[in-house]
Amino acid sequence: MTTEELKALKSDKVVDARGTACPGPLLAAKKAIGDLQAGQIMEILSADEGTKSDIPKWCKKMNFEYCGSIDEDGIYKLFLKK
Repeated sequence: MTTEELKALKSDKVVDARGTACPGPLLAAKKAIGDLQAGQIMEILSADEGTKSDIPKWCKKMNFEYCGSIDEDGIYKLFLKK
């Protein structure tokens, strides 16, 4: 997805993991994903650069759709569809 498409997404769940380091953002995402139904969008906020590689790998393993990420002033916004 393009940056504009990602910014236009309406997230069903936002996971704020900005205060955690690896593996905190991934663990927070794993915990929160259970609240979503198939087809819903989750947005993960993280300041940890490792999250940009961890989340796509996890999505592939779990058969979720990784939509992409946006970097805004050192905060990574990652989007996935369950």
